[in-house]
Amino acid sequence: MIEILSPAQLDRARRTGALVGDILQTLRERSSPGTNLLDIDRWARDLILEAGAESCYVDYAPSFGRGPFGHWICTAVNDAVLHGRPHDLVLGDGDLLTLDLAVTLDGVAADAAISFLVGDSRPAESVALIDATERALAAGIAAATPDARIGDISHAIGTVLTDAGYPVNLEYGGHGIGSTMHQDPHVANAGRPGRGYRLRPGLLLALEPWVMADTDQLVTDADGWTLRSATGARTAHTEHTIAITPAGPEILTRATR
Repeated sequence: MIEILSPAQLDRARRTGALVGDILQTLRERSSPGTNLLDIDRWARDLILEAGAESCYVDYAPSFGRGPFGHWICTAVNDAVLHGRPHDLVLGDGDLLTLDLAVTLDGVAADAAISFLVGDSRPAESVALIDATERALAAGIAAATPDARIGDISHAIGTVLTDAGYPVNLEYGGHGIGSTMHQDPHVANAGRPGRGYRLRPGLLLALEPWVMADTDQLVTDADGWTLRSATGARTAHTEHTIAITPAGPEILTRATR
């Protein structure tokens, strides 16, 4: 299903996006060496419920997972990159943490992810990974103009990632979003320009470039959810929900402070 939102729905999407951005910013500020991933999950729960929103993850049970996800946020550390299930792990200085959050407010969902380094340590490889995903996201957003095609976004993202020297996995990528978290169209993180669905005002997309330092192969943890690099290499993942408007792409999940 591909949803095209009305102006009234888009206004609600802006509120949902701002909530997601602000929660991620708050969790980033609270995360430091000594923080437990279960604390982050609890903080996310409290912030979502205080806002009168609903988690897209607690009851999420797609075919590729193992039962309901059962947590409020995805927390991926170092070699973990996607669907990181919170567990009893204490963060250390220099850990690369990715937080991926999706909520629904007033019937509209928004989805975003940030990767950042915990504490004061700044390993060069990790800084480069995060920078590449952020630049790829910016390129993908810039390509998301009215009457462009999905392939134009995929090509823009993939060009940045491959030029930075990273292999690109095509199993998981961006997606449409609206009244539910995951919708068509799929937005791969590499592709051919001029191909695929033509963008229309009112379409919401969650764009999410992610990379692993030296491989495009994933392995799954025993929890049935957490995806890691097959080599144990570090990873990064950056995501925004955007709206296609007549004036161009609008980022909905930017923090308001």
